[in-house]
Amino acid sequence: MKKGLLIIISGPSGVGKGTVRNYLMNDKSLNLAYSVSCTTRSPRQGEKEGVDYFYITKDEFIKRINENRFLEYTQYCGNYYGTLLDYVDSARNNGLNMIVEIETNGAKQVISKLSGDKELSIFITAPSFNELENRIRKRATETEEKIRERLEKAKEELKLAKLYDYVVVNTTPEECALQIKNIIDDKLSL
Repeated sequence: MKKGLLIIISGPSGVGKGTVRNYLMNDKSLNLAYSVSCTTRSPRQGEKEGVDYFYITKDEFIKRINENRFLEYTQYCGNYYGTLLDYVDSARNNGLNMIVEIETNGAKQVISKLSGDKELSIFITAPSFNELENRIRKRATETEEKIRERLEKAKEELKLAKLYDYVVVNTTPEECALQIKNIIDDKLSL
């Protein structure tokens, strides 16, 4: 069986990564699986254990770091986030193309480890910084302090777009997903 493609999707908070990912996941022709990450943050309203994240304690997260069980991990806005290595490898070894939706620090870790032939990195950005701020505020899930923290972090993350194979502007989720689908199809046809 042919090993699946590792697809890294990254970009600043509020850019619409999750929405775009959902469009991609509905396209059965791409043979996708989604890597559910671990986090120490609390679930947002509507999020589900094992679907959106695996919610674990900080102690459990640190234990898994020490056991080298993460493909990547990072601390972001006071919480830990990480991608379980065995989760990703299992899906890819079964021929599935694995989407890993991670923030830029984690993406840098993975990109530095990649060989290139079965991996693809895509940075999603908003049409403008003002639009990005509007999207974060529209979620209404965080305090003003957290919003400012995310916006400052976004300024730094935008500088890292050049590290990725592709940069896609999320004008609308449907259009962005179609562009990414075409990128994935092109990579799979090589």
